[in-house]
Amino acid sequence: MRPEVRTFVADGSLPDWDASEEEIDRRCHQLAAISRPVTREEAAALATCFGPDDCYGAAWTLVHLIETAPGPVPQLEDPGSEVGDWAQTLWARWAGEHPAT
Repeated sequence: MRPEVRTFVADGSLPDWDASEEEIDRRCHQLAAISRPVTREEAAALATCFGPDDCYGAAWTLVHLIETAPGPVPQLEDPGSEVGDWAQTLWARWAGEHPAT
C-alpha cells in the first residue's frame, strides 16, 4: 500500500460537518494526494474511512477514488445492513455497473 494511502487510512474516518475548517482541509489535501487508480487492497482500506456525513463533498471524492480500483472491493461485495450509508452507496454504484453474472 502506498504511503499516502496508509497516511489517509491511519487518520481514520472523514470528519463530520462540525469539524474545524483546518481538519476538513487537511483530510481533503490527504485525499487529493492519492493518485489514481488505486489497487484493490488500497480501495478496501479506503472504504473504511467514510464518516457520518458527506464532509462537504469529500465523501463523494472518496467514493470516486475507490471506484478507480479494478473490480469489486472485497469487503463491499455484500455489505449487509450494518454498514454505513456511504459504503452502501459505493456498493450500489458498483453493483449497478457490474451486475452479477
